[in-house]
Amino acid sequence: MKIRTLSLVDWRSYEQANVSFCDGLTAIIGENGHGKTNLIEAIGWLAGLGSFRGAVDDALIRVGADTAIARATVEADDGREQLIEAAVQRAGRNRVQVNRQRVQRMSDLASVLHTTVFSPDDLELVKGGPTMRRGWLDAAVAARQPRNSSLRGDVERVLKQRNALLRGVHGRLDADAAFTLDVWDTKLAELGDRLLAARTELLAEMATTLGSAYDAVSRESADVSAVYQSSWDGSLADALVRARDSDVRRGITTVGPHRDDVLLCIGGLPARTHASQGEQRSLALALRLAADGIVRAAGIAEPVLLLDDVFSELDPNRAAALLEALPAGQHILTTAAELPPGAQPDQVIRVHRGDVTSVVP
Repeated sequence: MKIRTLSLVDWRSYEQANVSFCDGLTAIIGENGHGKTNLIEAIGWLAGLGSFRGAVDDALIRVGADTAIARATVEADDGREQLIEAAVQRAGRNRVQVNRQRVQRMSDLASVLHTTVFSPDDLELVKGGPTMRRGWLDAAVAARQPRNSSLRGDVERVLKQRNALLRGVHGRLDADAAFTLDVWDTKLAELGDRLLAARTELLAEMATTLGSAYDAVSRESADVSAVYQSSWDGSLADALVRARDSDVRRGITTVGPHRDDVLLCIGGLPARTHASQGEQRSLALALRLAADGIVRAAGIAEPVLLLDDVFSELDPNRAAALLEALPAGQHILTTAAELPPGAQPDQVIRVHRGDVTSVVP
């Protein structure tokens, strides 16, 4: 699939912007703070209904406006053209349509546009806490199996209800509260076991791909592994029963997929604590490439690659290695500096104080 056009109204710094993209590599060049990342953030939002920068939706709306609008035409792998439209609102629910039809499920959107995003924040996949690793894994699960695109959201909704109940009983569980807790436990157990199975299956499928991706971007061979760490043993239903007294006393759910992690190792040692910064950066890039490769190998789609200022964080050797490791397809990168050696864009978009100009090099 390929992004053909992007139109923005009152999105971030843009009162209005219209951009067309070529098939191959597009380089968006501009000084920091002039709006280049806002363009690919909009593409990423349309693909997953969320900002890869972690911004809340309200921050996407231009100061002084009530609604931000993003539209993109996407050419599918079979040549069909589809239109995605989104209205992000300060008040009321966001509206998202595909071909003028309202999106009912995330899977409806996942079948239209896939993106793989590389950003400087990806280093936190290795160095940071488990939240970002779970997010990376769940995004890969949804991309690999669109039927699972709503699974994480379903788990989070049940957790919200269960935690609200636990906080409300103030450490004392009467018969009515116990019955309601049983209901939420049943739902959480079913969804949590499904999410665990999807996560572990994907990591197992990714094992070889991750190693080869790391070797490619680091230009040296290493024993790389990603091992799932569950917060419970056996079935989640049994684990919730065992944890009930503690959960009621503490007012929070202490076991479940929201407490799990992925242990990343290089040479058998935890990468978070034992790897050099260069090794950590190579592993973060490899995680993105491996997830992208899984989607491509499954024949689901050919994701659009969005690279947000990643080359500024890489030494020349790793920058060149990343360019060589990128799969074929449409790539859109942003940079505030010169393009890395070896980058030969088919299109250059220059951004200056919100003005967008497209040229062919």
